[in-house]
Amino acid sequence: MTSAPALRPKHAATLLILRRDAGPLRVLMGRRVRGHAFMPDKWVFPGGRIAPADYRVAAARPPAPDQLALTARACADCQRRARALMATAIRETFEETGLILGQPGQAASRSPNWQPFLNTGHLPDLAPLRLVGRAITPPLRSRRFDARFFTVDARHLASPHPTSGSGELDEVAWFTIEEAEALDLPSITRALLADVTAREHDPSRPVPYHRFDHGQHRLLSV
Repeated sequence: MTSAPALRPKHAATLLILRRDAGPLRVLMGRRVRGHAFMPDKWVFPGGRIAPADYRVAAARPPAPDQLALTARACADCQRRARALMATAIRETFEETGLILGQPGQAASRSPNWQPFLNTGHLPDLAPLRLVGRAITPPLRSRRFDARFFTVDARHLASPHPTSGSGELDEVAWFTIEEAEALDLPSITRALLADVTAREHDPSRPVPYHRFDHGQHRLLSV
C-alpha cells in the first residue's frame, strides 16, 4: 500500500508586529479558534496564504530594495512574488486583527480580498517590512505552507489597537516576550520568536530557513 504524496506547500506570509513604545518589547499574538483544521487553539502571529490580488495591489511605498532582494531569493518568480508576499502579510494581518499597516491613499480594486482594506482610505505600506524567517510545513500534514515571516515596528500602524477581525482568531493581544513564550505555541512560532528576540541584540544574524528533508529538520539560511 503506497502512501499519498505530500501536499505541495502554498506560498504564505506572516507578520510579527513588535511594540517598543513603553516598557519591555511586546509582540502581537492571536489564538486560532477551536475546531480550525490547522493548529486550533494555538497562539500564532497573524498571516495566511497568498492571493492573486496580492500581486496587483497598489502600495503607498514599495519594499526596501534589500528586503525585496532577500525575500526574492530562490523563488521562480522572484521579485514579483516577493512583493506579493509582503502585501499578503499586510492584508492577512488586517483581516485577522483589523490593524492597518498603511498610509492614507486611494486606489481602485475589484478584488474582494483587498476592498475592505482599501475602504479604510489607506494603501498598504511595504517599506517597513523586514524578512526574519522562512519555513516550510513538514510533509504529510493536512495543510502545508511555504511561509515567509516579516517583522514591522508597531509605530507604522495606523492604530495599535486590534479589533475582532475576521473571526479566525478568537483573541488578539500584546504580550511581552516572556508572556508569549508561556503560551501554547506551534514549534515554528516558538523558534521564530526566539530568533527575533536574539535579533534585537544582534541584527546581523542570518535569516533562518526551516525545512524538512527525508523527515529530518534542517535549519539553513535564506
